Amino acid sequence: MPRSRLLPTVPSPDAVVSVSGLSLAFRDGVPDVSKVRPGSAYRVKRAVDIVVATAAIVALSPLLVGVALAIKLTSRGPVLFRQSRVGFRGVPFDILKFRSLRVDQCDASGVDQVRERDDRCTPVGRFLRQSSLDELPQLINILRGDMSLVGPRPHVPGQLAAGAPYEELVPYYGLRTLVRPGLTGWAQANALRGPTRDADKATARIQHDLAYLQNMSLALDLRIILKTVRQEALRRTGS
Repeated sequence: MPRSRLLPTVPSPDAVVSVSGLSLAFRDGVPDVSKVRPGSAYRVKRAVDIVVATAAIVALSPLLVGVALAIKLTSRGPVLFRQSRVGFRGVPFDILKFRSLRVDQCDASGVDQVRERDDRCTPVGRFLRQSSLDELPQLINILRGDMSLVGPRPHVPGQLAAGAPYEELVPYYGLRTLVRPGLTGWAQANALRGPTRDADKATARIQHDLAYLQNMSLALDLRIILKTVRQEALRRTGS
């Protein structure tokens, strides 16, 4: 079976490969995260997160209220859905989303991932998921310090990939928690999102996350945000 073009070939244990245009350096066969250390750049990143998240909540408040009303008026149950996710340094936190599933079919564990045209979605919820509007309450998670605007997407504890625990598929999976998880990330900006049933795509996501860790900067964060906006626009138009 041919190797997916999503995955770079690693010719030696100490290779440097390209992951959608970002370099990913390996040491002894594992992505090298020795230079991922807290510092002034992290404090600046956190300050930007607070300013941007606050401004976004204020600017989007009419939309947030409108979505909340649409959920409340069309299905029983709470407006927000809370689910445990693995955060910075492996510490769990409750992620916030607009509820998109019927209240009696919500899966707090996250093991049963939502699929395309999933009949558990409410009509409003289906639109929210297709437009990614269900993710907007995570701006509150950013203000709380659970998340950042940009970083690896937070997974549920015991996340499965290709039918097995992610740690078994990708032995260096845990390295992605060395930074705060993000509302979007390098994987999502390169269309690697959704269910993790395909082994190559699931592995590629982690390599994209770790390439981000090795190349973090405010300029890269801005690039990722712009690429994500473009990806969302293309998804909605079907281009």
